[in-house]
Amino acid sequence: MAKRIGGAGKSGGDSNILARISNSEIVSQGRRAAGDAVGVSKKLIWSTGKAAWIAGTTFLILVVPLIIEMDREAQLNEIDLQQASLLGAPAAPVQRGM
Repeated sequence: MAKRIGGAGKSGGDSNILARISNSEIVSQGRRAAGDAVGVSKKLIWSTGKAAWIAGTTFLILVVPLIIEMDREAQLNEIDLQQASLLGAPAAPVQRGM
């Protein structure tokens, strides 16, 4: 077994130093700060999740039907142009809607 040099590692002295360090004011402030940071992080993640849910459902309700309707309108315009070219009429752009 190796010899310890300089008397370092005395169990009574080490535990006393560790106890003083772990019970010091700076350590307790650090623990409180870490606990507060965890609480703030949880609230931030919760709020971000709620915002993502709201944005996603709004997109599904408002934007997806708009995209579908625009695609349908483009298909109708294409069909009208094909019919006009088959009938021999000049290919004029067809405007639908308002």
